[in-house]
Amino acid sequence: MSRLYEQLADQVNMLEIFKARKKVEQALHRTQLIYYKRISDELGAAIHVKHENHLPTNSFKVRGAVNFMADLDPSIEERGIVVGTRGNHGLALAWAAQARGILCNVVVPVDNNPEINAAILSYGAQIIEHGRDFYEVQDYCEELAENAGYYYLRQGNEPKLLNGIATMGLEIFEELPQVDTVLMPIGGGSGCAALGKVIQGINPHVDLIGVQAAQMPSFYESGQQGKKVTVAPADTVADGLAARSVYEIPFMILHNRVKDVVLLTEEELLEGVRL
Repeated sequence: MSRLYEQLADQVNMLEIFKARKKVEQALHRTQLIYYKRISDELGAAIHVKHENHLPTNSFKVRGAVNFMADLDPSIEERGIVVGTRGNHGLALAWAAQARGILCNVVVPVDNNPEINAAILSYGAQIIEHGRDFYEVQDYCEELAENAGYYYLRQGNEPKLLNGIATMGLEIFEELPQVDTVLMPIGGGSGCAALGKVIQGINPHVDLIGVQAAQMPSFYESGQQGKKVTVAPADTVADGLAARSVYEIPFMILHNRVKDVVLLTEEELLEGVRL
């Protein structure tokens, strides 16, 4: 199994990322990279924010969804897809699938945010509520793929998703070539891994810093133990970071490329939102 993931990780590379950019540019506008003077003055560093929240579905994950749908295998197009999510992954695939007219089934936990569910439905996807947490959701997606024939699109272990997501890294380097440090949240790890590939390909001297909720320190603990680990369930205000473990491909890409991981308390996360 590890050999399979190594082969998949190799498919996340600069050639495929540049190919993905052409597809992403046709479907999405370039997001702004904005300099924030007040925060920069307070921290004593030039702080720029890449506003991926200005994309459709308010997340960088729509980049990966667009890239995946652009070269969809005809057999997948006929079968439809199933995805498991608590939010951004499902929103992104529902949006991109609607644009292609593809059947998209989104499995969410029974206690999922109703506003997110409503947004997914608004993009024409089918919502299936099942399980108490994301792990039960994933198991049910496997069942649906086997029994109903849907293609199960695993958000962290699909190279086309990561190559699409990585296009935000190309934009950062084009607009801010002097960048020396990039901070990226880590939940399942797809976004940070995608940036890691771009940094490695363009300027490996740039520091990549991961940020996790202290309640869900899965990648941090994996680094401490030298292997991918799963942490205990916990609640955090950062739903998008509530992953008990990182995915296999992101872990392979990131385990020796992240300079440091910063753990934020719930209070610090809320303060960041207020900023």
